[in-house]
Amino acid sequence: METRLSLFDRLVRYARGRSPWLFHLNCGGCNGCDIEFLACLTPRYDVEQLGIRLEGSPRHADILCISGPVTRNTQAALQTIYAQTPAPKVVVAIGSCPASGNVFADSPSVVGPLENFIPVDVYVPGCPPRPDAIIEGIASAVLLLKAKPVRGRGGESHD
Repeated sequence: METRLSLFDRLVRYARGRSPWLFHLNCGGCNGCDIEFLACLTPRYDVEQLGIRLEGSPRHADILCISGPVTRNTQAALQTIYAQTPAPKVVVAIGSCPASGNVFADSPSVVGPLENFIPVDVYVPGCPPRPDAIIEGIASAVLLLKAKPVRGRGGESHD
């Protein structure tokens, strides 16, 4: 039985590293980071050839990509989406706004940096960051994802 779990663990970790699924959420802001994030999917950068896929539901995603400052209107949705994403998951903060609020920091509608609401694993700096920096951040997230333990049916870890 131990051999099968070990083989299963290796297979799941291999699959995670070869085909991470991303869910993108904009919490507010100017959409500059969103434009650069979507540029990663165009033929020039083509992250899909690396197995990276943009997913329409957080319930199927491995990596959450968050852009923009956290606002009062998006705070509850952000926490709901984080809760809907199955474990193990990795969060990538794209741009300066999730890290600090950037130019929106003193706005009455901005409630604080992303790390105050959900744990952040990878920060991609820039305003907006270039697509190659975003891809590098996602690659770092994939390495973190591969290192996380595999969950069993009852939620127990096999590591």
